[in-house]
Order: sequence, then structure tokens, then C-alpha cells
Amino acid sequence: MMNRRRLAAAASLLLLTTGAASAASCGNSAAGFDDFLKGVRKEAAANGISKVALAALDRVSYDPAIVKRDRAQSVFSQSFLEFSTRMVSDYRIKQGTALIQKYRPVFDRVEKQFGVPAPVIVAFWALETDFGANIGDSPTLQALATLSWDCRRPEKFRPQLLSALDLISRGDLTPEEMRGAWAGEIGQTQFLPQDYDESAVDFDGDGRRDLRTSIPDVLASTANLLRKHGWQPGQPWLQEVQVPSNMPWAEADIAIAYPRSQWVKWGVKGTVKPLKADKFPAALLLPMGRNGPAFLAYENFTTAYLKWNESLIYSATAAYLATRLAGAPTVSPGNGQVVPLAYKEILQLQKILVAKGYDVGEVDGKLGKSTRAAVKAVQIKMGLPADSYPDAAFLAALR
Repeated sequence: MMNRRRLAAAASLLLLTTGAASAASCGNSAAGFDDFLKGVRKEAAANGISKVALAALDRVSYDPAIVKRDRAQSVFSQSFLEFSTRMVSDYRIKQGTALIQKYRPVFDRVEKQFGVPAPVIVAFWALETDFGANIGDSPTLQALATLSWDCRRPEKFRPQLLSALDLISRGDLTPEEMRGAWAGEIGQTQFLPQDYDESAVDFDGDGRRDLRTSIPDVLASTANLLRKHGWQPGQPWLQEVQVPSNMPWAEADIAIAYPRSQWVKWGVKGTVKPLKADKFPAALLLPMGRNGPAFLAYENFTTAYLKWNESLIYSATAAYLATRLAGAPTVSPGNGQVVPLAYKEILQLQKILVAKGYDVGEVDGKLGKSTRAAVKAVQIKMGLPADSYPDAAFLAALR
């Protein structure tokens, strides 16, 4: 098996050597793709990938439908309440609770070894594949090869392609089993191949790490990956709170942590029980600004959750679902009406910010970390409450 350092080195070399015949290292069409695959085969063979795995590349071709889907993602442009209301359904809470009871002995073993509680694991299980019901049936190698050749994010997907070949080479998956989501994720909690290769666990003891059909392997591997992402055993992840109508909103930022005692001084209150006025650090998360839902986000959220998925809306929803499975009530809509921006309005917002000299990251219609930071900077400049959230009123003021 290739170790992580060798995989990274091989992927970096691929960025330089693939497409040598066409003098390009990436492309937006099938032109040059065959040369790219030749480079993949050469580097994979040099790193010990088996002939069986290499032969699986013979059935791979450039798939423009994958590129189209990669460009069209807009689900995370929804507001937190829109997305969480749809994803945190009564069915998922009921089914998740039942599965925790059904697999209680496995969850107990997992938490003892990795320190991750059952509700956290089950929330990802629910959101990623509806508890394994929808793991996907797209050819993984074709998806990864296409995205590796595409110029948008080759640095992300080329290591994944090499890891997928390594999974076949070491016997975890056969070429026929190498199927999953359209962007290359595999299994019931949708591991990218590199995470599968490095973090999957054979928890049922059958000699294979099977994230497609083995529930023990799925649950333990999910916990192991979260632990590698920085999960701290026995610590909280997300707690709903109430915020006052007036406070230093610029401090409400997941990159800024204060002791809970400071949040109490500023008027932040727990919704279920009083907030402890201690030294335990937490950030104030306002996914829809000062008038929407409010949470204290602990280190487990700002590290493990956001490393699982950088989308703040997805990660907040996954963490919120885990709190519901652990017994928390339905989230409050907040202190007032919030008019969120639609996908096209977020695109317009990003273009205006770029024109004004702000860095928003990719202009993609999503309120990512860079866009929220730019919004906060403009709010401070304009003398507005700096809660990092651009609603319709903010966009109108910006225009």
C-alpha cells in the first residue's frame, strides 16, 4: 500500500507530468485526457499499484456530465433554516434513534476506542446516504479521473484517484465495487478514497475494510476519521443559545473563541438550561446573522465538523442533527425575520464585492468563509452590525 507521503508526492508529480504530450496539465474537454491517463498509469505503476487496479483504468473515459454537475452545485446556497428543515426530518430522527439502539454494542465499542458518541456518527450517516440507502452507483474511477483532468480542482482530485487505485490494489474493493457518488465518494458515510485508504477500519474482523456493506466498519471508520480531524472525546460540539438584541456582533465569528463566561456577560443565554459562566472556550455561530438561529460552537465543531465538510450550512446542519439525536429540542428561528439571499443574489453580491476589491474566494453563489469575511469587513466599514451575514437589506445597501 502506498503511504500518505508517497501518494502526495505522486499526485504532485502528476500535476507536472500528465498531459506532457499536449503541454497542458489539465483541460476542459476530452482533448488530452488519454495522455493524462497514461501519466496516471505510469505514476501508479511506479508506486506499486497492481496490474488489476491499473487494468480498471481501461474502462475509464472523460465524462462531461460529471463536470457539468460539479459546476452546478447550489444546494449549499440555501439558508441554514431552509437546508436544516429539509434535512433534519422526523423520519431521520426516528430512524437514527432506532439505529442507535439496534447497534448499541457496536456504538459502545466505537466510543470506547475513538471517543466519538453515537449521535454524531449517526447524523453523518443520515445526511450522507440516508443510513446507507443511497450510496450511489456512479463509476468512481471515471468520476475521479474526469475531475482530476478538469482544471477547476485537479489538486484535490488527483490524490483521490491514486488512492482509489490503491484501494483496489490492496483488496479493500474490487474494480466492480468501486462505485459511489458522482464526485467520487464511496460508502455509507461517503468517504473520498484518500480518507478511505488512510482512515477506514476493519471493525468486524473479516480482513477487509468495507464501507459499503459492513455496518461495524462504517461506524468505526467514521469515528476514526473524525478523531483524525481533531475530535476531542467527552467534549461538546454545538449548543443552541439565545442572543440579546444588542451585543458586539463582530465577535460572533467561528474564528473567534471566548470563555463561556464572556458570552454570559454579553447576554447570551442557554435555551434548555443556563449557560455555564466558566472558562470553557466557544465561538458564537450565527448561520443566518443576528436575527436567526444562534449556537455556541465548540472546538469539536470548528475542527472536526468543518474538516469533514467546509460548508458552514452543511456542517451546522450535521451538528444540529446530532444534538437532536442526543435529545435537544427543535431549533428556534431566532429573534426576527431574516430575508436570505437566493443563489443568483449571492452571485451578484460576490461580484460586487470583488469589484470593490474584496476577496470572496470562488464566485460560486455560496456564503463560504471568504465571502462572509468580506461581508463582515464591509459591515464594519458601513457602520452596520457586523454579523457576517448578508441579507436582502445588506445587498440593497451595498448596491
